[in-house]
Amino acid sequence: MTAADTRPLTGLATDTGLPGPADVLAAAERIAPHVRHTPLLRHDTLPGLLVKAEHLQHSGSFKLRGAANAMLALGADEVVAGSSGNHGIAVATLGRMLGVRVTVVMAAGAAEAKERAIRALGGRVLRVPGGVAERDRHARDLAARTGAALVPSSDHGLVIAGQGTVGLEVFRDAPDLDAVFVPVGGGGLLAGVLLAAARLPRPVRVIGVEPERARRYARSMAAGEPVELPPSDTVADGLRGQRPGELTFPIVRRRVDDLIGVDDAAVLRAMDLLHRAGIAAEPSGAAALAGALGSGALRPGAAGRTAVVVSGGNSAAVLAAAAAR
Repeated sequence: MTAADTRPLTGLATDTGLPGPADVLAAAERIAPHVRHTPLLRHDTLPGLLVKAEHLQHSGSFKLRGAANAMLALGADEVVAGSSGNHGIAVATLGRMLGVRVTVVMAAGAAEAKERAIRALGGRVLRVPGGVAERDRHARDLAARTGAALVPSSDHGLVIAGQGTVGLEVFRDAPDLDAVFVPVGGGGLLAGVLLAAARLPRPVRVIGVEPERARRYARSMAAGEPVELPPSDTVADGLRGQRPGELTFPIVRRRVDDLIGVDDAAVLRAMDLLHRAGIAAEPSGAAALAGALGSGALRPGAAGRTAVVVSGGNSAAVLAAAAAR
């Protein structure tokens, strides 16, 4: 595998420079043997709400979908990924399964429990100073120097298409859905769900939810171009992206219905609600519910059916229990 083989559009059906709805369908077929079709859960404490339970996915988050699509399509024997944790766990899980050497670059503030999980799966971890932007630059440089395939956590056509399979499952399982709230970190999940929604015969509102301290998509859309924010310390550690991706930003700008911000207190309240319903979400995984609650979508008498994506459940407690097992 040469450095040229790391180009983000490898294996995509479109010639526009961006992944399209057909690529999401192709991803669903490619990754089917390796991912779990996660359920849409209902609970009495969350009336009228459907919860897409990606915390039940193999590796504990939706990140397995994009990583699997990219790694299977590229066929590399060595992979480099920048990650706050869940993408790294997903890549290391697949690396162990496929016999691929994995190096994960993590920023200084990334969760130590997630680093331990990556190492336990056989992945090599490199810590670098700075935030997400510095982490991703280091991962790109490392892949170029070593000839490894670069599998970014979000800004890669194959990764976006793989993440879009979350949306395919939601829309197939709930064909009368009116709206879906999606947490936004790097933006790969939101972009993928938007591509999946583009295939629907009826409109479904897709709302992205960003941490209030890291609203890089909302600010970039207001500016009319991607802007880079300083590192943030939000409790939603998987949503600390600093800059929209080159591929994700145009998809989000063209298709998203709304982008809303949530503060840490709202995220923690939403996580508590999910835990009381028996849904073991981590803070990043609870952000979409926080957005839905803040928007009034779940107020008494609210019309329509709403879904929220619980993107992951790799809390420190869950990872510690897994390590003990």
